[in-house]
Amino acid sequence: MPSLPRIRSRRAAPGAPVVETRPGPAELRAGGITWVHLLAPTDGEAQLLASRFGWHPLDVEDVLSRRQRPKVDVYTGDENGEGGYLFTVLHFPVYDAAVGRLNAGELDAFIGPGYIVTLPAVELRPVSLLFRRAEENEEYREQLLSRGSGRLLYEVLDDLYDYCFPILDKIGFKLEQIDEEIGAAEGAKGLVTDIHKVKQEIISYRKIIKPQRPTLRLLERYVERFLPEQLETYYDDLVDASERIWDLLDNYKEVVEALEDTNESAINHRQNDILRVLTVVSVILLPMTLVTGIFGMNVHFPGFETAAAWWGIAAGMVALAVCLAAFFRYKRWL
Repeated sequence: MPSLPRIRSRRAAPGAPVVETRPGPAELRAGGITWVHLLAPTDGEAQLLASRFGWHPLDVEDVLSRRQRPKVDVYTGDENGEGGYLFTVLHFPVYDAAVGRLNAGELDAFIGPGYIVTLPAVELRPVSLLFRRAEENEEYREQLLSRGSGRLLYEVLDDLYDYCFPILDKIGFKLEQIDEEIGAAEGAKGLVTDIHKVKQEIISYRKIIKPQRPTLRLLERYVERFLPEQLETYYDDLVDASERIWDLLDNYKEVVEALEDTNESAINHRQNDILRVLTVVSVILLPMTLVTGIFGMNVHFPGFETAAAWWGIAAGMVALAVCLAAFFRYKRWL
């Protein structure tokens, strides 16, 4: 069987330019069902597939576009139902290590009575692993494809949604770490960046999942025509998974907002403590400054130019500072 599509380079003669070639779509056949899988198809590849399966030109444009919202388009075909197919666009979270954030990975899929074509815009590991497993294991391939194109689509989407939960677990773990650090440090400015990053991940995740929820319900309704038996329960499971993800994201959104408020309150509390100490020190120094200002005037006073006067003034200033500190302590301002 052909391997997964990837770009290969041919060795050329010395001095000759290196020409990169791209193999055709990877294809599996079993049980009367054909599964075609191709990563980020080019214009020519999309046109060839459209000619082979009879797709509408607008769907080909949607495949080549990278700004499509999740949707489901249904084509009934002729009077006998020939040529009918379903086209769906779905988004799944993909972590981009280069920029350190979640991006939407688009999956375009065509489902017909005897075929399914998956055209991910970026590498979606669950789909690639499922295809490779079916490619390498003939028994599993027969079992997977012989149930019909609608059931095969369910298996693809089920693996993709299972892949979503570990990402949610990582976000939850980050929130727990931030909560512990806030409690240990009583608020830290360094946590502001961590909270901001987690908040951005949650926002990005919500942007991916939110428009897809109604799309899954439409998909559940329209894909029945490609199921060999009544398998609504399977697609109900996908809808439930999507709702669980959304509920978790809602909870995480509330948690990260609460952590942000708590951290800001802790930081403000620490700043208030610092300002309170500085204010007390200023109040203690203020009367001492007044005393030195009075006795520093160019006038004669009792004990002028005597050592006893200097020691008396110094002792009075120290006693005043001690008394003020004791008063602030009594008032619990220190």
